[in-house]
Amino acid sequence: MYAIIEAGGKQHKVTQGEKLKIDLMRDKQKGDTLVFDHVLMLGGESYQVGKPYVENAKVTAIVSHMGADGEGVKGEKILVYKKKRRKGFDKTIGHRQRYTEIQIQSIEA
Repeated sequence: MYAIIEAGGKQHKVTQGEKLKIDLMRDKQKGDTLVFDHVLMLGGESYQVGKPYVENAKVTAIVSHMGADGEGVKGEKILVYKKKRRKGFDKTIGHRQRYTEIQIQSIEA
């Protein structure tokens, strides 16, 4: 059985026992329980599509990792390079997104 949930404005396809990185939730600590009630679809042998959400469906997860400093798991570094030709302008900007890593415990319909 799988579910498509909405977390942090993004949609994620999850199954039971799966580990997933979602947008950083600063107020959570390792071991906290999260309940996602914005379930867009349930699938498996038969499927259920919500309008916009499936009624009485929820996904329970536990925070499995918040990074060494508790400020989230670090994602990969993204470099952005800007240049204006013939003007002598160039600039490099870096960004490294932080995530909350969760493990899906159960999917209830």
